[in-house]
Amino acid sequence: MLRAPGGAGGGPCVGRSPATAAALLLLTAVLLSSAGDVDETVNWKTKQANSFVISRKMTAGQSAVYTILSKVQADRNVYPSAGVLFVHVLEREYFKGEFPPFPKPGEISNDPITFNTNLMGYPDRPGWLRYIQRTPYSDGVLYGSPTAENVGKPTVIEITAYNRRTFETARHNLVINIMSAEDFPLPYQAEFFIKNMNVEEMLASEVLGDFLGAVKNVWQPERLNAINITSALDRGGRVPLPINDMKEGVYVMVGADVPFSSCLREVENPQNQLRCSQEMEPTITCDKKFRAQFYIDWCKISLVDKTKQVSTYQEVVCGEGILPDGGEYRPPPDSLKSRDYYSDFLITLAVPSAVALVLFLVLAYIMCCRREGVEKRNMYTPDIQLVHHSAIQKSTKELRDMSKNREIAWPLSTLPVFHPVTGEIVPPLHTDSYDNTSMPLMQAQPNLPHQTQIPQQQAAGKWYP
Repeated sequence: MLRAPGGAGGGPCVGRSPATAAALLLLTAVLLSSAGDVDETVNWKTKQANSFVISRKMTAGQSAVYTILSKVQADRNVYPSAGVLFVHVLEREYFKGEFPPFPKPGEISNDPITFNTNLMGYPDRPGWLRYIQRTPYSDGVLYGSPTAENVGKPTVIEITAYNRRTFETARHNLVINIMSAEDFPLPYQAEFFIKNMNVEEMLASEVLGDFLGAVKNVWQPERLNAINITSALDRGGRVPLPINDMKEGVYVMVGADVPFSSCLREVENPQNQLRCSQEMEPTITCDKKFRAQFYIDWCKISLVDKTKQVSTYQEVVCGEGILPDGGEYRPPPDSLKSRDYYSDFLITLAVPSAVALVLFLVLAYIMCCRREGVEKRNMYTPDIQLVHHSAIQKSTKELRDMSKNREIAWPLSTLPVFHPVTGEIVPPLHTDSYDNTSMPLMQAQPNLPHQTQIPQQQAAGKWYP
């Protein structure tokens, strides 16, 4: 394996034109041909997005076949400041030329491309870094606010691009070198909620610049920085309905070196606080400076004055770092002692059983031994009451016996229509010529003694006693 000489800055092709680079590649091929009759490979790196692999293959006729391949090898270095918004756009146009077949000059390729970003050696990104890409036909965006804990430590982000049409992949490395910022953090911070923006729209440099310009006109600071941008969905917001071009909303935090202006303080007035509690829009005099492009929800504005915050840090008293001696560790023995479960048996089974038995005996005594009986009941009952009771029982029995001997014709609807044995049709009890219209609904009953006579209706005319 031979490697083309060059410094750490990316190889000998730095700062040269493509024609010069091609000439150097051919020179390397000549050097390979004079190196001997062996198969060799040279990795040629450039400062641009591609590196070249030059390989020589000896054929049967001792003729060398040279192959020059291009592969992705690009490490970008960025230098954001701690506590200041960092935005890095993953442009699809930058990756289109790295997927074979390579497009010709002037040819337009619109393949769907998606990106996957992660910290090198880890499956996800750092906690302060976010990523968003709406569709495979839009650019991806890395954004976030670096923390002071990572100052001076290079953070390598692996960016893998996927061509969804050809399933080709390309990988780049983004090296984030976080620098310490002056006056970090800024003492006065304000967070605005913009209702008519999505996070990717707000991350555009033109839109973010317009918003910072409007804030600067209202606040009038000497130094103003965008600290962080957060989507409303990351704060527990709901996904908007796809009607009337509704937006998700975005939180934008900015910091300045001067106290808040009187316009920003208006939201803290009792009148505006009352209107916010009633879900009404507060009255803010400087809202017209934002209304042309940004719809701000003034009830959700947050003003933080870090100069008035009381520090809750407590000094930690460091000891020797040596735990007290607890003696020699003694593991349990291999042979465990047998355990007697007799007492556990008495507690869990015998005691409840004994209590249940006592309750059963008490209930049996109450139900069986405490009954008075019929004879004892009759002894305490007056004779006249017993005679009445006996007469009632006797009359009831006679009525039941009489009800069994009733001879009443069964209704025709209950009589069988077919003979149960032969299956023939049973003739009705009354013939068709039988006149049943004159039959009374109630049979005449003989007059019994001591029975009150019901007066009958007399025919019209003169009545004689």
